[in-house]
Amino acid sequence: MDRFDAVILDALQHNARLTAEALSLQVGLSPDACRKRLARLRASGVIEAEIAVLDPAQVGRGLFLIVEVTLQNERKADLDRFKARMQAAPEVMQCYYVTGNADFILILSARDMADYEDFTRRQFFAEDNILRFRTSAVMDRVKTGFAVPVQPRA
Repeated sequence: MDRFDAVILDALQHNARLTAEALSLQVGLSPDACRKRLARLRASGVIEAEIAVLDPAQVGRGLFLIVEVTLQNERKADLDRFKARMQAAPEVMQCYYVTGNADFILILSARDMADYEDFTRRQFFAEDNILRFRTSAVMDRVKTGFAVPVQPRA
């Protein structure tokens, strides 16, 4: 990855809809060179996805919750089963397997607390391997996003 790739990636993280022509003005390369670099970055997996970021309140999912989940057992089969359940749950926006006091950190959205209670009944209380979970309700989304600082490799 050189400085041109770094500039392209930084620009796309702020606006994934930029055309090759618009990128070329920011990067200082021709649109065709930008298209080729984009294709290579996508094919290599550097660019994992290009998504639309929605306003949660506008789609009726204004309640955000951060949930720490501790499992009873961390055997591979138990971990894989929990990961699969969280990947399949549309409410779960992000799921991280972590070190520390909990085994997983979830970021999820709900319509309201009753909706979240329904989620906990289906995903936590119905699962024997959940030792405990601790929930924090988000009061204000101060910063959200997936942008990663990009530096060219030396």
